[in-house]
Amino acid sequence: MTQTLPPCPECRSAYVYQVDSLLICPECGHEWAPGAASDSGTGIRDSVGNFLADGDTVTVIKDLKLKGSSSVIKVGTKVRGIRLVEGDHDIDCKIPGIGQIGLKSQFVKKVAD
Repeated sequence: MTQTLPPCPECRSAYVYQVDSLLICPECGHEWAPGAASDSGTGIRDSVGNFLADGDTVTVIKDLKLKGSSSVIKVGTKVRGIRLVEGDHDIDCKIPGIGQIGLKSQFVKKVAD
């Protein structure tokens, strides 16, 4: 009987091993307890795999054209105080000069606090 271990929640590596009650990733060194919230796979992640939460600050990683307008959200635009929602556009935010808008998490990167 083989036991399948979940991939690393940090780097998504499949080479995870177990020592006592902890799971360890040999590639990035991340250690976590099985069943912890971070390895459940639920939650909204940014373009590089970081979990997002309400109130986080993110930056846009590519120029985004706004439908029905000639405006563009430029790469590097900081968006403060995001709100996570259900749906295709999973981030609600307010961008200065543009207003209230919905963004997809795949086009943003979380800013380190």
